[in-house]
Amino acid sequence: MTSTSYSVLPNHIRWISPSILLGTVCCTLVGSYLPVLNAAEPVNQTSVTIAELKIEPVLADDEAGAVILRGRDDRRQLEVTAFMRDGKLIDYTRDVTWSIEPADLAEIGSTGLIIPQKNGNGFLLVKTALGVESKRPLKVTGLDVDRSINFKHQITPIFTKLGCNGGGCHGKASGQNGFRLSLLGFYPQDDYEFLVNESRGRRLFPAAPDESLLLTKGAGVVPHGGGSPLKMDSDEYRLLYRWIEQGMPFGSADDPVVTKIACFPEQRIMGTDVSQQIAVIATYSDGHTEDVTRMALYEPNETEMAEVAETGLVTTGQLTGQVAIMARYQGQVATYRATIPLGADTSRLPKEVNLVDKAVFGNLRKLGIPASEPSDDATFLRRVSVDITGVLPTAEQTQKFLDDKNPKKRAVLIDQLLDSSEYANLFANKWSMILRNRKLKTEDLHGVHVFYQWIWNNLYENKPYDQMVREIITASGSIDRNPPVAWYREVATSEALVEDTAQLFLGLRIQCARCHHHPFEKWSMDDYYGMSAFFSRIGKKNQASNINSKGRDKRVFHNIGAASARNPKSGATLPPRGLGAEPVSLTPEQDPRVALADWMSEPDNPFLAPTLVNRYWKHFFGRGIVDPEDDMRATNPPANPELLDALAKHFVSSGYDMKGLVRLICNSATYQLSAMPNEYNLKDKQSFSRYYPKRLSAEVLYDALHQVTNKTQKLSGIPPGFSATQLRDVSKVPYFLKVFGQPQGETACECERSEDASLAQSLHLLNSQDVQGKISAASGRAATLAAEKDRSHEERLSELYLWAFSRKPEKSELDTATKYVTREGTDVKESYEDVVWALLNSKEFLFNH
Repeated sequence: MTSTSYSVLPNHIRWISPSILLGTVCCTLVGSYLPVLNAAEPVNQTSVTIAELKIEPVLADDEAGAVILRGRDDRRQLEVTAFMRDGKLIDYTRDVTWSIEPADLAEIGSTGLIIPQKNGNGFLLVKTALGVESKRPLKVTGLDVDRSINFKHQITPIFTKLGCNGGGCHGKASGQNGFRLSLLGFYPQDDYEFLVNESRGRRLFPAAPDESLLLTKGAGVVPHGGGSPLKMDSDEYRLLYRWIEQGMPFGSADDPVVTKIACFPEQRIMGTDVSQQIAVIATYSDGHTEDVTRMALYEPNETEMAEVAETGLVTTGQLTGQVAIMARYQGQVATYRATIPLGADTSRLPKEVNLVDKAVFGNLRKLGIPASEPSDDATFLRRVSVDITGVLPTAEQTQKFLDDKNPKKRAVLIDQLLDSSEYANLFANKWSMILRNRKLKTEDLHGVHVFYQWIWNNLYENKPYDQMVREIITASGSIDRNPPVAWYREVATSEALVEDTAQLFLGLRIQCARCHHHPFEKWSMDDYYGMSAFFSRIGKKNQASNINSKGRDKRVFHNIGAASARNPKSGATLPPRGLGAEPVSLTPEQDPRVALADWMSEPDNPFLAPTLVNRYWKHFFGRGIVDPEDDMRATNPPANPELLDALAKHFVSSGYDMKGLVRLICNSATYQLSAMPNEYNLKDKQSFSRYYPKRLSAEVLYDALHQVTNKTQKLSGIPPGFSATQLRDVSKVPYFLKVFGQPQGETACECERSEDASLAQSLHLLNSQDVQGKISAASGRAATLAAEKDRSHEERLSELYLWAFSRKPEKSELDTATKYVTREGTDVKESYEDVVWALLNSKEFLFNH
C-alpha cells in the first residue's frame, strides 16, 4: 500500500517541526522517527516505518502462542507492539483495528480488552490504517462450567480496586457507618465474616442477589455515603452477583494463591505526551497465570512525569527522565518503567573518569540530556570542602588552590580533606543523629559523649562499614566498655529495634508490616516478626552500684534461650529470619544478633551496601539514586539502577571502605559538573546532568557564619572554639540551629533534618541581634578589614570574597563594593559591616553549588 497523506499516522505520534528542505520532507516524531522521504516519490509506508506488529503478551501457559481464555470470568488485556525499522518499540494498541474470526467467539474493543463469548477456536487480527497486519490464534474454553468463585482471590480485589477497604473508607480500624473491612483486604477471612455473618447476614441475599445491600449501596441504588463506585454494567458487579448467587463460597485452603505479579512490558522508551498500555500478569502457586490488569491498582512515583488510568494506560507528560508505575494486586507489587528521552546531542559529554561517570553519562546518552560544563576550581574547592568537612576553605587555602598548576590538584585536595579531623566531625554528626545518640536525662550525657567518640574514631580510622554495623547490632556489656551499647538505650523496644535496623541499615521502611501486610511492598507480618526474633534474647540489667546506677544506662547481654517471635495476628511462633531470606537455625547458646549481622554483611545481601552508597550519594548530590534514601522498595525504583548497582558492588569489593566511596564519588566528572544548567537540563531532577545546589546544613551554616565574621562560638557541652558539627548534646543549642532545621536524634530518618527555606530563617539572618552582633563586633572581620591601612579597599574586599565564596569578586562586584565603602561622609567600619551582611544573606553563601 502506498501513502498519499500523513493524516493516517497514529494519533499518539506528535509532530514537532515538519519542514521541507531541499525537496525532502523531514518529520521529527516523538516515540518514533520517520526516515527522510523523497516528497516526489510514493513510498510504501509499511516498509519504511513498521517492520512487524505483535499481539502481546504471551503468557507462560498460552499453548502454541495462542491467546487462551479459560472460563467466563477470564479477561485478557492485549496490546499491540509495533517493532519499527529504526529499532524502536511503539504501542499501537489503540491505533489498530481489532477483529475476531469467528466474530461471535469473543468480544474485543479498541482498548484491547478481550471477553469470551463461546467455546471454540479462532484468530485475533489487527490491522493498521496503512495496512500492516498481525494474526494470533485464539482459544476459548470452560464457558459451560460454572466454577466456584473464590472470595479471597476474586472478591476481595474488587473492594481494593473500588477503594472500599481503603483507610479513608471501610478499611480503617473503626470501619465506616457500622461496616468494617480489613485494610486493603489483607485479612480476607475477617472480611468474609464481616460480610456474610455480621449483622445477621443482612448485607447479602442469595435468593435475589440484586437486592443485596452490598450491591444496592455500592451501585447507588440506595443512599450510600461513599457514592456509587460499583457500576451495574461492570465486570465487578457481575462477579459479585454470581458470588452471591452461588451462596457466597469462601474457597478452599487448597486453592492456588498469587505468588507474584509482573508488568508487561517491564520498561519502554516513550516520548512526551504519548501512551503505553501495560498488562499485569499474576502467577499462582500452581504455576498458572491470569491477567489481572483491570483489578490491579496503579500509582506513578513521579506524578508530574506520567499519569496512569485504572485500566493500566500510562500517559506521559512534558518532562523528560525516568518514571515508574507501581502496580499492586493481592499484596504483590510490580513496576513498569518508562524512559522519556529529550533527544538532544550528547556527543560533548565530559570524559569519563570512573564507574560513576560510566553509569551516569550512559544514562544521559540514553535520555539525550547534555551535561553541564565542568565546574571551575573555585566552585569545586568550596563545594568539596563543605561536602567532605563541613568547613569553608580559608582565604589563604583558596588562593593557594587557585594558584596551584598541578593537574591532579583536585584529587590531592580530596585526599587531604578525607585525612582531616573535620571529615570525621561532619560525618560523626550525621551518624550520631541517625543512630539516635541523644540526652533525655542529665545522667545520659556520659553515654552520649562516649558513643559519639566511638563513631568519630571509626570514621577517622576508616573502619569497614560492615564491621561498624556488626559492632552496633551485636553490642553487649556496658557503655563504658563497649560504647555502641548506647544504641540500645534509645532504641529500646523490639519494635524500635526492627524498624530502626531496617530503615537505617537496610533502607526499608517496614513499620506498616507490624500490624498488617505492607500496602506498597511485599513485606508481611511474618517478615516483620521474623526480624523481631533476632532481638528476642536481649537481656538488660542494672550496672554495678558504682557505675551509672541511677541512669538509663543498663548492661546489655544475650539471654540464653530459643530465639523466636510471635505474630500477634496469626499466633504463629516464628524463628529468626532476614527479610527475603530463609529462617536461621540456632542453638539456645547462640546470640541471634550475630546471625543477623552475618546475614547483613554477606556480599550478596541486597540491602546493606546499596543503602549505604545511596545514603552517601544523597549527602553529596542532595538527592538519592533512590529517594527518599531510606525507602528502597520495588515500587520506588532507582533513577539509575546501573549506577546504584555499580556503586554497591564497588563498595563491597573495596571491603566496605567508606572513605574510598567518598573518594570515588568526589573524583568523578559527574560530581565536578557545574551547578549552572544549560538549555536542556534545567528541568532535570533525577539524572545528575549537573550538580544540584543545596542549602548548607544548620551546623555548617552556623560555623561558616562565624568563620566569615571571624568570631568564635560558645556551644553547650563543648569547649570554646569547637564547631557546631562537633556538638554531642543537641538538647540545648542556639536558636539559629533550631530555625535552620538541626535534628534532635529522635528518629533514624534523615528526613528529621529540615533543609526547607522559611521566613523565620530569612528574618533571623537579616535582623537577629545574634547575627548583627557578630558582624559588628569590634574584633570581627568587618572591623579588622576597615581598620587596615597598608592594603587597598580592592585587596581587602577581594579577601572578603575569598572567605565567603572561595572566589575572587567579578570586576562589577568589586567596583560596586569599593564605591560603597569609600562613599563620602560614611563610617568605613559600618560600610564593611554592610558588605559582610550582604554576602551572608546571599544565596551564593547560603547554598553549596
